[in-house]
Amino acid sequence: MTNSYRIDCLQYCNWSEEIFRQLREGKVDAIHVTIAYHELFQDMVRNIGRWNRLFTRYSDLIFQGRNGDDVRLAHNTNRTAVFFGFQNPSPIEDDIDLVQIVHTLGVRFMQLSYNNQSLLATGCYEAEDPGITRMGKQIIAEMNRVGLVIDMSHSAQRSTLEAMEISERPIAITHANPAFWHPALRNKSDDVLRALGQSGGMLGFSAYPHHLKDKSACTLESFCEMIARTAELMGPENIGIGTDLCQGHPDSEVEWMRVGRWTKEIDYGEGSKSNAGFPDMPSWFRDNRDFGNIENGLRATGLSEAEVSGVMGGNWLRFYDTNFDPISDAGDK
Repeated sequence: MTNSYRIDCLQYCNWSEEIFRQLREGKVDAIHVTIAYHELFQDMVRNIGRWNRLFTRYSDLIFQGRNGDDVRLAHNTNRTAVFFGFQNPSPIEDDIDLVQIVHTLGVRFMQLSYNNQSLLATGCYEAEDPGITRMGKQIIAEMNRVGLVIDMSHSAQRSTLEAMEISERPIAITHANPAFWHPALRNKSDDVLRALGQSGGMLGFSAYPHHLKDKSACTLESFCEMIARTAELMGPENIGIGTDLCQGHPDSEVEWMRVGRWTKEIDYGEGSKSNAGFPDMPSWFRDNRDFGNIENGLRATGLSEAEVSGVMGGNWLRFYDTNFDPISDAGDK
């Protein structure tokens, strides 16, 4: 049993009472959930409507989170605060006014690109990365102003580094791993991780098998050693968990994530049909009930209790406290 906070800064599940109860069994105080991959604004609003019905039906288990104090409320009332995010900027379409509107609706994270080139930045699957676009620079400034966090989890290297340079507030990479531990298009270089730590940004470590050493056979010891090594590179205060848990979905859902409406062909990702569909999760993290395994594994690496507590949720909570409010209300600007 832990008295520290537990925050998972990326999940995309087939949400149900069973999963909400698993969150409570795992003592998970907050989750960042994807409410849009390729949806435009109206489709995204319908997704929020579905979440509103879940909040009403399961109010004893979950509620919508908007700031760090909601994480504390969840912790104190044995519930889970749910924070909204986009994995693609498609819901704001080409309209900068929608940035403030989606923040008002409760969205707190937005990726500037999802694998492909967007109107704002380049995704990690593109052969060339020209960096942040003209519109991207304007959107970053508006995101900074309203308190919508820039997420570069699926973005290419130049775009990610430029986003950090342009942004006046720290950015996040909510769900990715270091490339030095396992090479993958989505995993991040030492240069990116160093710059992220120096700028006060946050990295959430992913348990998604395609981004782990040995994939589904990755051991808990390997996962936790990866975290400890990364702490040495970018500071233990700048890292957390972002499991990228995709629980209960059919394989057709991962096809939607990867291809949306932009192609008639199936893009398996990272150049291999072996990556089609959802891989089996590692045995030590099958669902939210297994967060205690990660916490115990981190202790075994030699990280201090304070550092383990930070990785499990304390670092994300500090980040939430200072980055979700408009600049005029943030207190740090």
